[in-house]
Amino acid sequence: MIGHIQELIENALEHLTQRDEVQLDTLPDIQVERARNPEHGDYASNIAMVIQKQLRQPPLKIAEMIVEAMNESKHISHVEAVKPGFINFTLTENCRLQIIRKILDKKEGFGRNDIGKDQHVTVEFVSANPTGPLHVGHGRGAAYGSTLVNVLKKSGYQVHAEYYVNDNGRQMDILATSVWLRYLELCGDQIRFPENGYQGDYIVDIARRVRAKFGDDLRVDVKQIFDQISKDESQGGDKEAHIDDVIQNSKHALNDNYRKVFKMALKEILNGIEEDLEDFNVHYDEWFSEKKLHESDWIDRAMQRLKDGDHVFKKDGAWWFNASYFGDDKDRVLMRENGQKTYFASDVAYLMNKMERGFDRAIYIFGADHHGYIGRLKAAAKALGYDPEKIDILLVQFANLFENNEKLKMSTRSGSFITLKRLVDEVGADAARYFYVMRSHDQHLDFDLDLAKSQTKDNPVYYIQYAHARICSVFRQLDAQNMPYNEEIGLVNLKLLDSDYEKALIRQLSMYAETVAKAAVSYQVNTIANYLKDLAQAFHQFYAHCKVQGNNEDLRNARLNLCSATRYILADGLALIGSSAPTEMHSEDFDRND
Repeated sequence: MIGHIQELIENALEHLTQRDEVQLDTLPDIQVERARNPEHGDYASNIAMVIQKQLRQPPLKIAEMIVEAMNESKHISHVEAVKPGFINFTLTENCRLQIIRKILDKKEGFGRNDIGKDQHVTVEFVSANPTGPLHVGHGRGAAYGSTLVNVLKKSGYQVHAEYYVNDNGRQMDILATSVWLRYLELCGDQIRFPENGYQGDYIVDIARRVRAKFGDDLRVDVKQIFDQISKDESQGGDKEAHIDDVIQNSKHALNDNYRKVFKMALKEILNGIEEDLEDFNVHYDEWFSEKKLHESDWIDRAMQRLKDGDHVFKKDGAWWFNASYFGDDKDRVLMRENGQKTYFASDVAYLMNKMERGFDRAIYIFGADHHGYIGRLKAAAKALGYDPEKIDILLVQFANLFENNEKLKMSTRSGSFITLKRLVDEVGADAARYFYVMRSHDQHLDFDLDLAKSQTKDNPVYYIQYAHARICSVFRQLDAQNMPYNEEIGLVNLKLLDSDYEKALIRQLSMYAETVAKAAVSYQVNTIANYLKDLAQAFHQFYAHCKVQGNNEDLRNARLNLCSATRYILADGLALIGSSAPTEMHSEDFDRND
């Protein structure tokens, strides 16, 4: 309908131009939005205020001219110009009611659009270092990224969901060394565990599995590890230098066996991450290994392309990317003086890899602490010859977890954090997914554990799911009472749905398709969650005031069609955000007066 109204306005402006009543150098995008107040109509446009500078006339007069020149439409019953220059559109009753027919016809397919037709997009999200289990901080990025993938697919994009596995580099060495040191403790050795090692109980669990597989075969004299190394921080030294020395000595002491510990630690954690994400309804098309970039020629090729473009320079023995030339706040090291390639070199190679795989757009979803990646990746894209506007870097703000009105403290390195698995076990994937996406991804989120676990109408996801279950219950009761549902009779009698509660629910249903389309364009998937809550509220109010199982067959079937259409949209919207649509729920918190 928005497209139809935009066409009406455009045609009106063309008529005015042909009659020399207006002179427009350029026609801006015609914005049409839902009217905030139903009393003002169904849709509104501010086009008159947008073009007033070009025409040098009062916006209200321009709006009146557009309305006068507008063609009639069988879908529009009334068009009005109002102060300060808006044009309000009111749909015909038949047009409003036909949304029910369309939903019943398309079912789960309703709301699909072709905004992303022929567009190949890769969406990378979570990509947490495989140095420990996912925690609740990762959960928000997982829920947001997965929902965005679903919304983009609904909008016609060909989407490739990807997890970038950081399985190469220093942090992985700290992980492997931490596991081996715990292994040595299990073998009976007394060790002063490095302060900068990974401290969590999960490290001990992996060490137990290492010992179960290898027995004492990996045991060495601990003096080989701790003799003549830098002091730890509490000893008056540098904890970073200390852990680096421990890593080097561990590699030397283990020789080839070091890779066994490394691979097993990586596999154990990565398997756990995959399982946790699957339980959280998050699925990937590919798990991309950083290590493969290092084992192939991708990094060398990327660096050579930058060199060929004269975007690299050598300083103090290291190779630098001239990122500041392309708008970044500083230049970036690609290869250190010792020949070691940096994480950023991998990022550049990974970007080139994505674009050479044929993606039209690359979407990165990072935590808010990765703000610096925006400038450097955009700079790299431009230097490599790609359009930086085709690189979208979305930052997900942190989520604070509250229980009993107290904020829970977490520290990843110390191991004192709440895992995503525990959160899902406690509140369920449905509630967790909804709570994570109910606020815009770029806003801070306070996650109330107690509310998420509650089975009351105050819990938004429970409130939405109960609307779906309530509709399913209505149809079960009809079957039990031998009152058949006839969709065709209901479609013929849609005009009987004329109460304020029925009109409000129909209006809400008509907003679903445009809500999905806007979410795909803006990446604001929280609008889907908010829409579902509003839809559930409209349904519960309709159900409380309009008797569905009445004796009037025509009215009953018309209302059942309205219920059925609502059920399809609730289920589809919940699926987009990764939550289920239960068919049965029991609650004392709902009654006929809600």
